[in-house]
Amino acid sequence: MRIRDLREDRDLTQQQIADHLHIRQNTYSQYENGQRQLPLSVLIALADYYHVSTDYLLGRTNRQEPYENN
Repeated sequence: MRIRDLREDRDLTQQQIADHLHIRQNTYSQYENGQRQLPLSVLIALADYYHVSTDYLLGRTNRQEPYENN
């Protein structure tokens, strides 16, 4: 997953992202390290926060652009 790279590129801390998601920092750390699977709601929230597609976060595409809402 690319959530660590996106966070670091924006000079954000794990705590800042965890606060945005209303979760504990150590839970978010486990998501970044692959020790815990991202719930769908967190995946969507991160995609919205970073303005990328969920497929990009999951490594299914290299295109960051989110899909258009119809």
